[in-house]
Amino acid sequence: MNESVPEPSVHTAVAGKRWLVYALGVVGLWGVWGAFTGISAQKGFPETLTYCVWAVTMILPAIYVLAKAGWTLDHSPRAILYGLIIGLLGAGGQMVLFYAVNTGPAYLIFPIISLSPLVTILMSAIFLKERTTRLGLLGVVLALIALPLFDFSPEKGFSFMNGGVWFPLALVIMACWGIQAYFMKLANHTMTGESIFFYMMVTGLMLVPVALTMTDFSKPINLGLEGPWLAAGIQILNAIGALCLVFAFRYGKAIVVAPLTNAGGPLVTAVISLVVANVIPGELKIVGLILAVIASALLALTA
Repeated sequence: MNESVPEPSVHTAVAGKRWLVYALGVVGLWGVWGAFTGISAQKGFPETLTYCVWAVTMILPAIYVLAKAGWTLDHSPRAILYGLIIGLLGAGGQMVLFYAVNTGPAYLIFPIISLSPLVTILMSAIFLKERTTRLGLLGVVLALIALPLFDFSPEKGFSFMNGGVWFPLALVIMACWGIQAYFMKLANHTMTGESIFFYMMVTGLMLVPVALTMTDFSKPINLGLEGPWLAAGIQILNAIGALCLVFAFRYGKAIVVAPLTNAGGPLVTAVISLVVANVIPGELKIVGLILAVIASALLALTA
């Protein structure tokens, strides 16, 4: 008797695409979050308190991830050290970001941040003696060309020389998250992603007292619906996006997930911000945006 080979079930097919669902979730959630994260400060809720709200929104995703892992937490001295380094770099970058988006355009800041793999690749080449591919090298070159274009105009030159602060702040965030990714590469050899995310949550909360100290409580603070509650609604997008990223890497290949999320999120942010702001960047900045998107995809492929 000839037996027919059973066709793959719908459930199996859906499970095989699970990584794509999570990856697209990261792109959408982080893209929208990036476009609207500066609204809280505009509504009278300080960026330092927005940081505190973001740190709190990380708690539920962290608990959920740890529960899915059977409440198993890596707690060796090396794991704790890596967790603290990764968490502090991520949280520190977040704290700077909330101030940066209140002083500069999100449609330029986030494409710059998306070039953070440039830092990761350079550190890996120097300290781990890793060598990038030709695509990675092309990404490095395009990133180095794109970065000056974001802050340069033929009439005014470089704005940071004239008191503009958003561009150097974006570079600081890019450096923090690039170094963070480098340590994530090291940590993934000795600890789980769930543990990394948990330590990111813990270190985020550790910096809350610093943010509170930096807050000027002598000024009026919006504590209504457009204050902490609006901030929570926006920042939960960031927290859930980070959770989606964990599962995207769990079910998918890094060489596919990384470029999709690293370039896709900032691109969505840039598009939404441009539409909301109803502005058209100068020609050099448009060129910089295009080069940054291409470069971030190439860098993520090799990071």
